[in-house]
Amino acid sequence: MKKRTFLIMLVVCAVSVLSLGTPLQASDEGQPVVFADFSWDSVQFHNRVAGFILEHGFGKKVLYSFTEEVPGFLGLERGDLHLAMETWVDNSAPYWEKAKKNGKMISLGKNFQDAPQGWYVPTYIIKGDPARGIEPSAPDLKSVYDLPRYWKLFEDPEDETKGRFLNGPTGWHVSITNALKLEAYGLDRHFNNFHAGSASALAVGIASAYERGNAVLAYYWEPTPLLGKYDMTKLEEPPYDPEVFNTNGGCDFPACRVLKTGNREFLEQEPDIRTFIERYTTTLEYTNQALAFMEDNGLTHAEAAVEFLKKHPELWRKWLDEPAEGKVAAALSDTGKK
Repeated sequence: MKKRTFLIMLVVCAVSVLSLGTPLQASDEGQPVVFADFSWDSVQFHNRVAGFILEHGFGKKVLYSFTEEVPGFLGLERGDLHLAMETWVDNSAPYWEKAKKNGKMISLGKNFQDAPQGWYVPTYIIKGDPARGIEPSAPDLKSVYDLPRYWKLFEDPEDETKGRFLNGPTGWHVSITNALKLEAYGLDRHFNNFHAGSASALAVGIASAYERGNAVLAYYWEPTPLLGKYDMTKLEEPPYDPEVFNTNGGCDFPACRVLKTGNREFLEQEPDIRTFIERYTTTLEYTNQALAFMEDNGLTHAEAAVEFLKKHPELWRKWLDEPAEGKVAAALSDTGKK
């Protein structure tokens, strides 16, 4: 399984890198700043907050290039991609360490405080939900070691002999870690490792089960609109131990550093952009609120970014000097006017 997963990732990386083409230099006249648009909501939201500022405050063209983690790292190293406002470096530690050593991809500091992640189940299967008429079906479920007793609750619709663990896409390095965890906890005997096709498919898989009042066991993280909307419980694991985690994944995830990263050569050519990105900081709370607002109001990531900037001028004004600050304020004032 590990070998097959690794080979799949190599193919994905190769195809993605080949499709990116030659490196773009934003300092060349007319060339855009290209964001690594990873496949989860929060990074796409933050990319568009930063993108709006670059477009209106710095006069730059901006593009958002969809990518998964591993090909995104390679693109940032090569210079095909220039910036990423969220890089979960602890989930891709081997690639991050390699990138740091060769110096082609660099950190621009944290976007927000370290973020939690893990294996989640709907809280109602543990505590019930009287308002929905749901009785607790796994009242003693607290940790990953309790899962063998309850595998039937999470039955795989394609294999009635095992439960289903809903993992992230194969392009995420954390999905390999989750596969290792299943083996380390002996859960591969009771659960099939099912890879969602994308971040949105992972969210839909959880949300559809939750809306029907069914059980679901899945990897997820914060900040996300899904965990802001639904009451989910993170299952306990042994305390984080870096040696164990890096060997077989058999312990809790570390609180993940969420860094802003960029291509070193691009940033050397664009010192004003580098200063802005280094100043760009938010919080988990701000991000959760923005994502929940986006989902509840049916907004795109770009629309949510504009609303966020309108709501929090006290935040983004700290990131900018004049004249960029004034230009962004004027652009925000003009949005919605026809």
